[in-house]
Amino acid sequence: MPPTESSTDTGVPGVPGVHSAGGGEDTLDLRLPDELLALFGQDRPADDLTASADPTATADPTAMDGTAAGESAHRALARDDLLDTLADWGAATTPFGPLQLLPVRIERDLQLISRWMNDPAVAAFWELAGPESVTGAHLLSQLDGDGRSIPCLGVLGDVPMSYFEIYRADLDPLARHYPARPHDTGIHLLVGGVADRGRGVGAALLRAAADLILDKRPRCARVIAEPDLRNTPSVSAFLRAGFRFSAEVDLPGKRAALMVRDRTLAGLL
Repeated sequence: MPPTESSTDTGVPGVPGVHSAGGGEDTLDLRLPDELLALFGQDRPADDLTASADPTATADPTAMDGTAAGESAHRALARDDLLDTLADWGAATTPFGPLQLLPVRIERDLQLISRWMNDPAVAAFWELAGPESVTGAHLLSQLDGDGRSIPCLGVLGDVPMSYFEIYRADLDPLARHYPARPHDTGIHLLVGGVADRGRGVGAALLRAAADLILDKRPRCARVIAEPDLRNTPSVSAFLRAGFRFSAEVDLPGKRAALMVRDRTLAGLL
């Protein structure tokens, strides 16, 4: 379940952004692409697609047998296929400097991201406060998954200052709540430092990340977000980032504003 949305530009840093909305006949059943099913094998047990690892453990590549190495390669190929090799996307321009999305590495990033999650303003929405193992489990659930969601460190200039989740909204269970289209891509955003909140940085990051998605994922026609409808400053930030208000939707724990950034309108908003 994604975290509850919070403000981008009012000192409340969480900005989850993608899932959601209306329900009814236009919803899309969750189904992996044929190429991914073929990659893993139709008869492979479902629980083989994820791993429940100890977030404090470190993997020893030399200890992998041939089967484990092959499964790791399969997961890497799946990640590349589902989000078009996000690690190679490069940087996007913002008024505050270039933004790059770096896929999370537990050994490098866990301490920093866990510290952000323990900020009371963040914890109220992301609900990942506590020891590093709590955040580690959340990150590993994505890193050891099938590649439909990739946690990233947002580096502005040379400074790691935000946390993103870029994911295939059309393959997420929450796609059942709105009329999803193939390759819909979603954003969750957390602005880590207090100094980066409340001065337009969140809107700039959202615009830059959406630009990267639309540029690097040619099959994606729109980027989606779902801030809490009561959070007027956050909805405003999405609007400033080039998103449009699409609908009000009921999600677990909140009524959300479905925000959409369309490829066809990207140059106009």
